[in-house]
Amino acid sequence: MVPLEDNVRDIIGKAQRGLRISDGELAEKARVSSQKIRQLREGDFDELALLRIAPVLGLAARALCELAKSEWHPKKIDQMDGLAQFNSHYHDMAVNAYLVWDPASRAAAAFDTGADCSEMVRFANHHKLSVRLILLTHAHADHVADLPRLREETGADVFTPAREPVPGAKAIEEGKRFKLGNLEIDTRLTWGHSSGGMTYVVTGLSRPIAIVGDSLFAGSMGGGNVSYDEALKNNLEKILTLPDETIICPGHGPMTTVGQEKEHNPFFAGKV
Repeated sequence: MVPLEDNVRDIIGKAQRGLRISDGELAEKARVSSQKIRQLREGDFDELALLRIAPVLGLAARALCELAKSEWHPKKIDQMDGLAQFNSHYHDMAVNAYLVWDPASRAAAAFDTGADCSEMVRFANHHKLSVRLILLTHAHADHVADLPRLREETGADVFTPAREPVPGAKAIEEGKRFKLGNLEIDTRLTWGHSSGGMTYVVTGLSRPIAIVGDSLFAGSMGGGNVSYDEALKNNLEKILTLPDETIICPGHGPMTTVGQEKEHNPFFAGKV
């Protein structure tokens, strides 16, 4: 099972950086010692301290403690005809890429490339899939590292968010729609982690799918490198308003669902 991308230390750090709250300020507002804040960051579990800092950081206390105690991991997504996840390593990071296809026509779209597209290409060839589109969630290096090879192997058209140009890729704006056999792919701008992060919502399979890049992770989210406020807002309004059964395909970590994230993600539990 793919491990969670972030632990509680990562989540606290992302919230602190996003809100620009120093250790001292967090300690004062939460009524805990600065030493306790440092201990939490070092991985020491203290439920009372977590319960106190969570509201200061805008995090759901129950969900945060649940993760700290390793009591939650998203339920494994059952294998589904039309969706495959590929995992590769970019330096010290594990990164995901995806294939989505129409089971009737075998027309397929690749979402990002990861560090190495070899497994994706082998899978497509073995299952006689025709990869017609390469859709990029954002242009960070770990997600587009093998783009030249994937484009050469498939001959597919490449599309990238207009705010994050990539050489040889056509720029698209929010609202662009693609048709792939019996499937429809809608685009939603979910920026905040990156300047043009795009979520692709696929309908026409047995369940809706949202390929979200680094906008959202199981139990966490991408850091708000560009805008923490916009990252939170876009995730809430454009991803977590999808039907609960929607499969979320993140750029790192395991697949999850909208329903599970609404209940167990410390950034969003109780807010949707």
